[in-house]
Amino acid sequence: MAKCAICEKTVSCGNKLSITRSHISKRSTRTWKPNLRSVKAIIDGQVKRVHVCAKCLKNGKVKRA
Repeated sequence: MAKCAICEKTVSCGNKLSITRSHISKRSTRTWKPNLRSVKAIIDGQVKRVHVCAKCLKNGKVKRA
């Protein structure tokens, strides 16, 4: 399953709406996946390969090896 190792961001679900967004438009479900990157990071003093979202990489929450 797609999940960030740092912030634990996962897949979220919702409705896909038409362009008009009227009350009579048909709705179907869709999913939003996190923007995960597989990086080598230093965790507990060891180098490990983890899946981290791009937001955590950008904010510096992960120390890359």
